[in-house]
Amino acid sequence: MTVSEVTEPRSTGPLRAVVFDMDGVLVESEHLWERMWSRYAARHGHEWSAEDTSTVQGMSSPEWSAYLGRVCGTPEPASETERAVVDDMIAALDDGEIELLDGAREMVTEVSSVVPIALASSAARPLIDAVLKRHGLAEHFTATVSSAEVPRGKPSPDVYTEAARRLGFTGADCAGVEDSSNGIRAAHAAGMSVVAIPNAGYPPKPDAIASASVVADSLDHVRKTLLSMLSDPVTESEGA
Repeated sequence: MTVSEVTEPRSTGPLRAVVFDMDGVLVESEHLWERMWSRYAARHGHEWSAEDTSTVQGMSSPEWSAYLGRVCGTPEPASETERAVVDDMIAALDDGEIELLDGAREMVTEVSSVVPIALASSAARPLIDAVLKRHGLAEHFTATVSSAEVPRGKPSPDVYTEAARRLGFTGADCAGVEDSSNGIRAAHAAGMSVVAIPNAGYPPKPDAIASASVVADSLDHVRKTLLSMLSDPVTESEGA
């Protein structure tokens, strides 16, 4: 599928909410996760590989920390592994390394002025809260969900289903915005119309891209697409 090519949306009715991913959609941070996983692995004698990164992308914090402990052969509890990596990520945020992507602020503020929005992230709760607070975006989100708070991480739909539920909707009522293979698969499995913004450093697999309703080439494109999807004539007539 080429950039901006559109397939049939998942929902036949008007979209009533939007659920955003965080890493790679709002902030540039995927490379930092890889750095922190690699750093932890190196401290424990394991050479982290691109295959390792591909395996854990989209996993919840309990899932990837268990994987790290397994491949590194560390005896410490997964909760300690998770804390070590997340602490490194928060330190990177404090050092100014986790910045908003171009167009992210405008996208969030404009879309949230039209419909309620939620966050469905694989990041741990402390990092989600810290990122949104640092960049002044927390007030725009009606709900935020970490995949650690649901039974399964991405590509399972749990985090997206829960985000929609907290907004008072089903997946079919929502658009989901994602950059990664497992994220796109998760939002699609939740019944959402997916707007994909492919991550340049970790491009989504063809099967994931094929499930997106729209493939965008910038966050400005995502913003305009969402506003168009949300200004469905049915929505406008209902509000008349």
